[in-house]
Amino acid sequence: MAKKKVTEIGDMTPDQLRDELVKLKKEQFNLRFQKATGQLENTHRVRQVRRTVARVMTLLKQKTATKAA
Repeated sequence: MAKKKVTEIGDMTPDQLRDELVKLKKEQFNLRFQKATGQLENTHRVRQVRRTVARVMTLLKQKTATKAA
């Protein structure tokens, strides 16, 4: 999975952000599993996914807060 740009993530709707978050959480789980079994080759991907999860969660909270206000 290629790294998504912040502008691509920012243009998503809240439903799309939730779907993206689920996808990223699954990837994060798989990366942790690979690390535990010693099969992880791209160790930098763990950090990228973790930060992308944080970006998606931040944007999701912002969009739901502006929707509620």
